[in-house]
Amino acid sequence: MSFAVKAVVFDWAGTMIDHGCCAPVVALQRVFAEAGVAVSEAEARADMGRAKRDHIRAILAAPRVATAWVAATGSTASEDDVTRLHDAVEPLMRSAARDCAALIPGAADLAATLRAHGVRIGSCTGYTRPMMADILPRAAEQGYAPDAVICSGETPEGRPSPLMLWKALVELGVWPAWACVKVDDASVGIGEGKAAGAWTVGVAASGNGVGLNHAALQALPVDERTRRVAAAAADLHAAGADYVVDSVADLWPVLETIAARIAAGERPAA
Repeated sequence: MSFAVKAVVFDWAGTMIDHGCCAPVVALQRVFAEAGVAVSEAEARADMGRAKRDHIRAILAAPRVATAWVAATGSTASEDDVTRLHDAVEPLMRSAARDCAALIPGAADLAATLRAHGVRIGSCTGYTRPMMADILPRAAEQGYAPDAVICSGETPEGRPSPLMLWKALVELGVWPAWACVKVDDASVGIGEGKAAGAWTVGVAASGNGVGLNHAALQALPVDERTRRVAAAAADLHAAGADYVVDSVADLWPVLETIAARIAAGERPAA
C-alpha cells in the first residue's frame, strides 16, 4: 500500500533552514535603521512569514514604528515608502539568507525518508525569487532540493491565503489537499495550510517564535529553553495546527500518524 500522505509542503526559514529564522531580522533591522527608524527584534519578528512587502507594511503600521517614522521623515509612511524599503531589503535579505542557509538538523534525513516513501516535496516562502537565488543551491548541496519552490510575489496574495500552497500542489501534480501536509514555524503559515484544506504541523523550537540559532537555543538553561519552546508551541496550536513538533527532526512519526488517519478516512479540521 502506498503512503497516504501524497505531499509535504515546507516553509523555508525557521522550518528547513536558518534555525531561529534570523536572516530576515538582520535585513529588516538594517534597512529600517538606514531609513532613520530603529526597529526592535520583536517588531521585526511580529509578522514573520508574510510576503516581505506585506511584512514591511505591517511593521510600518505598528503604532510605535508609525510614530517614529513620522518623527524621522515628517510624514506618514506611504506605498512609495513600502516599495523603497522592499527594494532596499531584497539585496540585504539575499546576503543575510546566504549566510544563514544551513539546514536545520534532521532536514536532509527527513527529505530522504520522504523520497523513499514516494512523497512529493514542495515549499513556500515569504522570500522573493532573488532572495532565494543563493539558498537553493546551498540547500541542495546539503541534501535538500524540493520538487517545487513558490516564492513571494508569484501569487496574487501571500500567506495566510492558501494561494502559494495551492500553486505548489499544482506544480507537484498532487491532490486532494487533504492528502497533503503543510509544515511551518509561523502562525500565518499554519493559517495558509488550514485555508488550503491541508493537514498542518507547526515547528516550535527551530522557528521564529523562539528566534534563536541552534547553538544559542542549546545554551539556554533547561527551564528557560522549555518555557520559550512551550510558548512558541502554544501560539502554533492557537493558530490551529493539527500537530506541533520541536523541529523537522521530529516530524516523521507525526506524518505516519497523519497517513494512518487519512487511510482511516479522516480529514484535517477546518
